[in-house]
Amino acid sequence: MWEPYKKGFKAWLRLEKSLADQSVTAYLHDLALLTQYLQLHNLSVRPDQVEEEQLQQFLRWIAELGMTQSSQARILSGLRSFYRYCLLEQITKTDPTALLEAPKLKRALPDTLSFEEIELLIAAIDLSKPEGERNKAILETMYSCGLRVSELVNLQISCLYLDSGFIRVIGKGNKERLVPIGEKAIRQIQLYMQQVRAFQEIQPGAEDILFLNRRGKGLSRVMIFLLIKELAQLAGVKKSISPHTFRHSFATHLVEGGADLRAVQEMLGHESITTTEIYTHLDREFLRTTLHDFHPAFRRMKQ
Repeated sequence: MWEPYKKGFKAWLRLEKSLADQSVTAYLHDLALLTQYLQLHNLSVRPDQVEEEQLQQFLRWIAELGMTQSSQARILSGLRSFYRYCLLEQITKTDPTALLEAPKLKRALPDTLSFEEIELLIAAIDLSKPEGERNKAILETMYSCGLRVSELVNLQISCLYLDSGFIRVIGKGNKERLVPIGEKAIRQIQLYMQQVRAFQEIQPGAEDILFLNRRGKGLSRVMIFLLIKELAQLAGVKKSISPHTFRHSFATHLVEGGADLRAVQEMLGHESITTTEIYTHLDREFLRTTLHDFHPAFRRMKQ
């Protein structure tokens, strides 16, 4: 009964929302869980016949299956997307997910690196090796622009406007944004392109990819992750870090420096300002730590 709706939803996610195959599969899995629940409970209803109470019972059912609160929230998000599609296609007249409450999630504050720790990681790069100049350009770009790792590995030469101090980034859902890039990152990219990349044999299809491996192909996200882990070990940085830590550090340092939250949202490519607001919490922690370390009244309390 639901198969035509699933096919239509799949096409909408791909064509209208421009989502990656992995994301489309996740959304369809969420919908499949709902239809599984309806079948198990002998509820023979179409999407336009599903009621809010039935969805509340479904959420209780997936909780009883042992799914975490974050998984429950993600599944509800998937169902909300399905009913947005149904409303747009006039399959339904109302949205039964509208008043459903998602489980309250604790938003863990991400680890961040200080500017000094980032400098330690960059200093740990072995510049005597050809990939050293590339790796330094990678780290400088990540910290300068706050890129997602997927945006970094897919960064194209045709998207570099280094004379103007900007790069064009293709983010989630193929959405484009212009991001300022710092002088240190610009100089390092130019050095890498002139002294390393210019002498590589580049594989077909990778001609416009900026960062290449030794075989002339684009880098994988796993390679960036392993690079960061290795440099952290060499630099003696004990924090649990990943490529995303550079993005968090970029945003945190901006907010700590007094940057406008909307500007940070734009540079990070966040669709919603609420995603960016986590960095205001980080900023409050920074202020609290600063008070404890430097304010005379707080110093007296520690003595």
